[in-house]
Amino acid sequence: MTTDSKDLNTTNVKADSSQPVSKPATFDLEAMKVAVIDALDDIKGFDITTMDVRKLTNMTSYMIVASATSSRQAKAMGDNVRSKLKEKGYEIRGTEGEKDGEWVLVDLNEIVVHIMVPATRAYYNLEQLWGDAEARRGHIKAV
Repeated sequence: MTTDSKDLNTTNVKADSSQPVSKPATFDLEAMKVAVIDALDDIKGFDITTMDVRKLTNMTSYMIVASATSSRQAKAMGDNVRSKLKEKGYEIRGTEGEKDGEWVLVDLNEIVVHIMVPATRAYYNLEQLWGDAEARRGHIKAV
């Protein structure tokens, strides 16, 4: 399992602020992040990358990107993340992409999990996309 932490800045995730978000009484973002990574690792996810996007957006705190060897494995990984986090009392806001399984997104509000087959991950390259946004952020001046 490989985990990289980066401070990145972009926004491609939509959140519905009209829905109340419930968190366990003893909410711990780091514990939640570890639970997600463990759930991905349980189903043999690989190239797991954690991106801290708190400085870039108020829609989520972390993005976690993981690779799966097949669409079937990606679906299983998404299902495992949902069930493990639900067991721990976290709300699952939504899931996308389970039909095709090449890119499964699990929205946990504070963490958005992207599970992709390698070709899809290479094509969209979210780490570079968010990293480039962070680099450009330094060139933007407040008006």
